[in-house]
Amino acid sequence: MASKPAFATGAQVEHSKFGLGSVVTCTDQHIVIKFDETGERKFVLEIALPSIKKSDRQPPADKKRATKKKAAAAAAPVAVAVE
Repeated sequence: MASKPAFATGAQVEHSKFGLGSVVTCTDQHIVIKFDETGERKFVLEIALPSIKKSDRQPPADKKRATKKKAAAAAAPVAVAVE
């Protein structure tokens, strides 16, 4: 019979080195966490478990990407008058 993973997907956690993050996946052997500052990291659960603790914070809001219109306007060349 399979055991229950240590952390549920979406759980908010804090790692002693990488800070706050959200659990992406957790199996019996590995855990993948998306940290706020350093991105996704994959750990061997048995080794990382002492460094990870549950956090009661609210999940961070996803950052919105710039629309294509704004990105295109920023990349457009600027005309300069030369005398």
